[in-house]
Amino acid sequence: MVFEMKHITKTYDSVVANDDVRLHLNRGEILSIVGENGAGKSTIMKILYGLERPDCGEIYVNGKLCRFHDPSDAMAAGIGMVQQHFMLFEQMTVAENILFKNELKKGPFMDMNRTVDTVRQISERYELKIDPLARIADCPVGLRQRVEILKILYQNAEIIIFDEPSAVLTPLEVDALLETIRGLARAGKSIVLITHKLQEVMAVSDRVYVMRQGRVVAERMAGETDIAELAMLMVGHPLASYEIEPPKPGATLLETKDLRLVENGREMLSDVSLHVNAGEIVGIAGVSGNGQSELIRCITGLEKVTGGQVLVGGRDMTNRSVREIRDAGLAHISEDRYVWGSAPEGTLEENALMARQDEMPYSRRGIMRPKAIREYAARLIGDFNVKASSPAQKMRELSGGNAQKLIVAREMSLDTPVLICCEPTRGIDIGAMEAIHSRMLQRRQDGAAILLVSSELTEIMSLSDRIYVLFEGRIVGEFKRGSMDDKHLGLLMVGGSIEHGQ
Repeated sequence: MVFEMKHITKTYDSVVANDDVRLHLNRGEILSIVGENGAGKSTIMKILYGLERPDCGEIYVNGKLCRFHDPSDAMAAGIGMVQQHFMLFEQMTVAENILFKNELKKGPFMDMNRTVDTVRQISERYELKIDPLARIADCPVGLRQRVEILKILYQNAEIIIFDEPSAVLTPLEVDALLETIRGLARAGKSIVLITHKLQEVMAVSDRVYVMRQGRVVAERMAGETDIAELAMLMVGHPLASYEIEPPKPGATLLETKDLRLVENGREMLSDVSLHVNAGEIVGIAGVSGNGQSELIRCITGLEKVTGGQVLVGGRDMTNRSVREIRDAGLAHISEDRYVWGSAPEGTLEENALMARQDEMPYSRRGIMRPKAIREYAARLIGDFNVKASSPAQKMRELSGGNAQKLIVAREMSLDTPVLICCEPTRGIDIGAMEAIHSRMLQRRQDGAAILLVSSELTEIMSLSDRIYVLFEGRIVGEFKRGSMDDKHLGLLMVGGSIEHGQ
């Protein structure tokens, strides 16, 4: 085996993140680690990569006892990690990013010819073709991820950890990524995959560990299990199934008309017209960076539009303030849980109360009522199974998935006619995802108009009654549920043509 972790325990104050965890990885193996948010899988990988230190336990790499103080120690032992959020320099070339801090010099300057040749050799060896001279700013997400993988391969990593690697990829890019992972294993690399997507686990893994509440609760060979069993092991009970009834759309509650946005001379949105009726979920499908973020910011008042209109409940709310738009009946689960969705330094109570701070019984004549606020926050935490020590805990102390659950709980509890859901299940485990989807469908059944933006195409396709496809700031297609498969939608998302299949 290439590494073994024995009796790893890690606590944060009173929270036990890892409890006597034991796991190992064999050479050339693809190992997946799955579990709910807060199950401990990310913590155990941070310990392996030197980002965290265990309270106790041992790590062996190729039979040698190792103590990692930081990622450089892990890398020296042959361990690399492809982070979920890429760390690349936009204005530098592919080659410059791959060799950053390990440059090939000619005198005091970078030897660009040797650098380019080196990157070409590595990319050809591992069948990860890329133009070494391309600027990162011009590379789509799939190629950026390829650069991150090549960076690690250049540093001679033999063990590669992938942390939620398909979170922002199209279906075609996911297929390419899975083939890359298989190719790396064939080349002798040993792979650890952390993902919430059990379809990918089953497609590529040799072996699977399931973690729950900080412990390893099961180990399965991929060929001897299935998605249903893994999901049940993750959450501790069988998942409920649900059927989506045909929509019964009512009046239009959210509409954009010929919406335009120009930033720094560049047209980010071009004549975007869409509508969402009461009693339906409308999805926006698109590769990250094609205008989805700008569209939602324009609708919610975070961005001033250049032209066109935004109507909420039939009222013109174009370029109105965030507060005015929310008061008009719109709630918003934002795509970035920390930048737009919460105050990380605030408590869970304070974050839960956002948008209700002036309401009875939480305040009276401008005086906050702590007991009512605490009870309200505790109710949201309980209803959405947020793992937290108390409502007085800081938001930044929660795992990303639990922070997301609190934001979803807050916005859904407002019970507004219009609900915008941007990446509502990003970083969320399968059990919480099921619960959030169920609540979205209930809101739809109750007559809410829901606009869903998600990088998870399966989420868009399974929940949406209608789907708009956004490419380079324009709507390039509109489809009803079931009239389009994921591969064709994926083609439209990257600017292809369905008619010609290209």
